[in-house]
Amino acid sequence: MAMVLDEPKETDDVYKINGFTMMIDKGLHETTKNVAVDYVIYGMGSGFRVTSEIPVSGGGGGCSPSCSC
Repeated sequence: MAMVLDEPKETDDVYKINGFTMMIDKGLHETTKNVAVDYVIYGMGSGFRVTSEIPVSGGGGGCSPSCSC
């Protein structure tokens, strides 16, 4: 699971949190349940970490300095 910049679609659940609009595909949201987005600092870098109540397999894990988010 990863973060990308996008516009809301009819197939998204949309939340406004602390001035930010966050979206997640409804089907993915049903699969993952609750999702957390954290900004973390580690070693010599920092970035966003996306975790879910029910982990999904597949690429990504969040945005890091090598990501285009």
